[in-house]
Amino acid sequence: MNKGDLVDKIAAGCGLTKTQAASAIDTTVESITHALKKGDRVALIGFGTFAVAARKARNGRNPQTGATIKIAARKVARFTPGADLKKAINNKK
Repeated sequence: MNKGDLVDKIAAGCGLTKTQAASAIDTTVESITHALKKGDRVALIGFGTFAVAARKARNGRNPQTGATIKIAARKVARFTPGADLKKAINNKK
């Protein structure tokens, strides 16, 4: 499923126009992104939690040359699925 498919589903399910559904999706993504930039967690009960985690600097290896390279420390977005989402994926009720 891509963004266009999701827009179609939301528009049909909520009785919105495709433009309104696309705007709702864009606003949701922007809000989650803004919260993560500030370092906040975003918890959607039943669906999951978005959070920022730090990765330490480490040594890696260039697969073409085999040379050791340094990989800088960075922040990454993490998603932890909620209980309801886990049950739905595993076909449990």
